[in-house]
Amino acid sequence: MQTEFTIATRGAGLYEFTSDLRGWVRGSGLREGLLTLFVRHTSCSLVVQENADPEVQTDLHAFFRRLVPPSTDPSMSYLRHTYEGPDDMPAHIKAALLPVSLSIPVASGAPVLGTWQGIYLFEHRDAPHRRRVAAHLA
Repeated sequence: MQTEFTIATRGAGLYEFTSDLRGWVRGSGLREGLLTLFVRHTSCSLVVQENADPEVQTDLHAFFRRLVPPSTDPSMSYLRHTYEGPDDMPAHIKAALLPVSLSIPVASGAPVLGTWQGIYLFEHRDAPHRRRVAAHLA
């Protein structure tokens, strides 16, 4: 079983879509299996992360912005791919460091996640985008 989720972003940050995934898995009728997710873009990522305290997402975003600053930062002067904006090549680097696919077990008709775990699209670009995540359930 396959579908595609579209996630509208408002700029860089983490966007949880756990409830959409839970609803789709529940509606599939599949009780046991494996949910595979794959983001169809090169400047965002997928992560499983805490969903109880929003400061976790704020801190993760801030950490990765410090780890890989915009191409206008003097420490990034070595970058050559800069014509799509100062956030583009740094976004590609972040996507290379973080997962672009996830595998999540399904049991009793639901994704097997910890109490405080959520599934997020991690947008690395500053402008709004419509991101597509392919989902496969078997």
